Amino acid sequence: MRYAVIGGSGAVGSLFAERLRESGEVEVLDLATGFDATAPDRELDADVVVVALPEQVALDAVKALSLKPGTLLVDTLSVKSGVVEAVRATGLEAVSVNPMFAPSLPVRGRPIAAVVVRDGPRARDFLRLLGSWGARVVEVTAPEHDRLTAASQALTHAAVLGFGLGLAELDVDAAALTAVAPPPHRTLLALLARIAGGTPEVYWDVQAANPHAPRARTALANGMRRVADVVENGDETAFADLLDELRGFLGDGLPHHRALCERIFEGMEEK
Repeated sequence: MRYAVIGGSGAVGSLFAERLRESGEVEVLDLATGFDATAPDRELDADVVVVALPEQVALDAVKALSLKPGTLLVDTLSVKSGVVEAVRATGLEAVSVNPMFAPSLPVRGRPIAAVVVRDGPRARDFLRLLGSWGARVVEVTAPEHDRLTAASQALTHAAVLGFGLGLAELDVDAAALTAVAPPPHRTLLALLARIAGGTPEVYWDVQAANPHAPRARTALANGMRRVADVVENGDETAFADLLDELRGFLGDGLPHHRALCERIFEGMEEK
């Protein structure tokens, strides 16, 4: 198989380029190699073309690329509502994927969300290839993807960012805080450090591009207000009712998540 990875020098593009080399010939194309995906100067001679670019550039590239009939087109955007329509318009077999983990982490055991835009043999082969890497391929529709990622990414990141901004407002010393922090707080500090030390464009796209992200942030703010209202009214029974509500939301998954939390805390090195 011949693969072309557009944006193959970036974090996500590098992940795909490296793994795809196990299955065939890979050509990495981006500005660093002299290829402008938004104004290509040639037709790409590849069986599979992976577009691993920021959202607006990727949308422009999908419309501009010259691809031969029979090519499988794959994108890796974190929001699917816009790109799926652009990809569908090409008339090619197409799959829109989203690795739900940082590219620096191992693939095995981690989820990759997949929207099959236009099905076909190469689309199915590509999804099986992802599975052969050890990924858990989760097929969803584009609307499902964006609703789920608004909850799992936009809301989560906003909660961690809000936690960090709250600490900054409290004007506590970070080193002193770390010295006394219990495991839940240390976990949030670790998440805060991961986001704060990451690439701003990645987290901006999660918040700004997903059409469901505003509702997720509103839901987060509403949840904080509910907690504050219950506590400031001094009603312990109402607080217990909140926990009952959350146990109901987790349902049968509650024991699994509790056990996972216990394993995370046990794995922390206490210093």
